[in-house]
Amino acid sequence: WIIVSYLIQQEDSQSSLLLTSIMTLHCWSVVTMCLLMTGVAPSLSLEASSGGGVTRRNALLRPPMTTVTAALLASAGNQARAAESPATSTTLSDGSIFPLASFGLQVYEDATAYKLTLMALECGYRNFFASVLAGNQKGFAQAVRDSGIPRDQLYICGSVVSNRVSGYDAARKATQKGCLSNLQAFGAGNIDYLDQIMLDYPGPDAASIQGQWSAFQEMHDQKVVKSLSVSNFSPAQLDAVLQDERMTVKPVVNQLPYSVAYHPPNPTYNIEENAKRGVLVQAWAPLGYSLGGRFSTALKQQCAQIGQAHGNKTW
Repeated sequence: WIIVSYLIQQEDSQSSLLLTSIMTLHCWSVVTMCLLMTGVAPSLSLEASSGGGVTRRNALLRPPMTTVTAALLASAGNQARAAESPATSTTLSDGSIFPLASFGLQVYEDATAYKLTLMALECGYRNFFASVLAGNQKGFAQAVRDSGIPRDQLYICGSVVSNRVSGYDAARKATQKGCLSNLQAFGAGNIDYLDQIMLDYPGPDAASIQGQWSAFQEMHDQKVVKSLSVSNFSPAQLDAVLQDERMTVKPVVNQLPYSVAYHPPNPTYNIEENAKRGVLVQAWAPLGYSLGGRFSTALKQQCAQIGQAHGNKTW
């Protein structure tokens, strides 16, 4: 990513071509590596914990990330054996089609977000997570506008951070403000609706979470967003929404810090608990670097053995 950072600053055609090639390789490596390295060996189980001092903001400050759904990861072994080409999308519980590989913007200025978004689009990404924490939704939106790619061919997710207030009314008000901020930022690129909006963190208690969600539901009722999702929610925090009869629109995705190099004691617990609730788990750092995960020599060797069993010689 040092090379990527350097190439971003260059204006010549050779640098642009090299940067495009790197990002294309990254796009395919995310899907391929997760398919071949996950769900096959117990030692490569994923991390479902949001603890350990890891926050999305801190992770975003590290090199560029790509998000991948754990539904794809959990069935990787079967898919790799059953088909030459893995599935590239899935259907969420609300019936919407969700591309499995998502490009997540990190913390950099709008100009960099603009350039990287255009590169990602050229590489084939169609699912984008533009978090409010990254601070560059305007640059992203302007790139989408200038790309010329029809809006209906893209899946765009924004986010709201409103977990620092307590109580139903305060949480609702803070979340409403965050929703409006998203629409204003994306409006810089003439994006007038979102495919998904994500609640980055749960409030401190059930009442606060319900206040947050009521604002999301209001946004959905206004038809400016199609699907609602959460991030860093435990099963109990999901239940604060799902068991509230006032909430008629349910979360369809829960983004969690999963990584092939970051291991919890019970790796499948959150995936299973979310699935019971009709919620798809999405990894927001599947290759592990922004979580602090590292691929040791032993882990690389295990990855190589799994890849070789499926005809992959990358490692």
